[in-house]
Amino acid sequence: MKKSSITIAGGGSTFTPGIVLMLIDNLEKFPIDRITFFDNDEERQKTIAGACRIILNEKAPEIQFTETTDPEEGFSNTDFVMAHIRSGKYAMREQDEKIPLKYGVVGQETCGPGGIAYGMRSIGDVLELVDFMEKYSPEAWFLNYSNPAAIVAEATRKLRPKSNILNICDMPIGIEELMASAIGLESRKEMEVDYYGLNHFGWWTGIRDKEGNDLLPQIRRHVANFGYVTEDQSLQHADESWNNTFAKAKDVQALDRETVPNTYLKYYFYPDYEVAHSNPEVTRANEVMEGRETFTFGECRKIIESGTAVDSALHIDEHASYIVDLARAIAYNTKERMLLIVENNGTISNFESTAMVEVPCIVGSKGPEPLVQGEIPRFQKGLMEQQAAVEKLVVEAWYEKSYQKLWQALTLSRIVPSAKVAKDILEDLQEANKDYWPVLH
Repeated sequence: MKKSSITIAGGGSTFTPGIVLMLIDNLEKFPIDRITFFDNDEERQKTIAGACRIILNEKAPEIQFTETTDPEEGFSNTDFVMAHIRSGKYAMREQDEKIPLKYGVVGQETCGPGGIAYGMRSIGDVLELVDFMEKYSPEAWFLNYSNPAAIVAEATRKLRPKSNILNICDMPIGIEELMASAIGLESRKEMEVDYYGLNHFGWWTGIRDKEGNDLLPQIRRHVANFGYVTEDQSLQHADESWNNTFAKAKDVQALDRETVPNTYLKYYFYPDYEVAHSNPEVTRANEVMEGRETFTFGECRKIIESGTAVDSALHIDEHASYIVDLARAIAYNTKERMLLIVENNGTISNFESTAMVEVPCIVGSKGPEPLVQGEIPRFQKGLMEQQAAVEKLVVEAWYEKSYQKLWQALTLSRIVPSAKVAKDILEDLQEANKDYWPVLH
């Protein structure tokens, strides 16, 4: 098999060691000759790269490894760019979550005002990375799982329509692993799913095993009783806030008992509950900074100081396995069935053609072929139309530098109770993001 060269854009991310470990674990089916880390934060990347260099030397010394902040070095002669950047890092995520909570509105990384603020930061940075790839490796594929994926996907559709970009999200993968565990399967890969929606805003409508046996009724019963809580905890989503999210899926599923939902729908269906159970002084961003970020950088420093990764507690992330499967599908035309965020174009027959929807696709060397989902019910259609309009308005606001359109986007979000509250939140978010957003007029 041809060996691939990989650029990981976001070399300083806490998710990067998990990606590297998964790439190493899959070398027999996805051989690699070079891995390059690229990040605009040299100091942060230095720690992650220092540990990953030792990991690679011990486990796969044949792989060339480079870390850089130079775009030409980072993006030249590469086959895949795996992009998982966080514009503004966790400090700005904290603002995304805490500012809406001041006004009694859900503070969440990708949903509502927090997601809109994050999207306004992410669009330009992701497009810059795409442009680096286009300039230095125009035949490469850009595998994007930078959040907020829905807004970023709409931006790439609108502003880089001819680029080789695949937008993906790991959350359905994590949920499917919990589904599999709930019914006694070893892995989500024993299941074949039907799903439709927007990113962080969707529903499973069919789940079968490889022999075609219907697994959905059994999974629906589990979700109706327990949500996605199982005996096997997710490694990636193990904090208390995630356990509450998995449990709340029981109430989300009650709105449509024929399906099972994406967990993020709880923010849209039960925003009053979420605000009442939130601590405006300590949000999910604080949990991540004190938990995952502290753990990952601590482990990386231990590896660097000891000169070995033999006893390291770093582990493979759930979403890492998905990105490897996607790269393999492109590299070797495997025709893998995967959930991707793609332009609708009739995949959902009664939904806007240009909306970026999350649906099953068959992925090969020419990219994704979406599988037709047909018509969707009025309940889901109405919800999705409203949310898709929010996402489109955010991208238009970024491109046109329009204060008015961003205010409209916030007002249209189901999470925000009024135009007045939307404007108050916008004023605070704009001040907090003055170093990241375009100047709005």
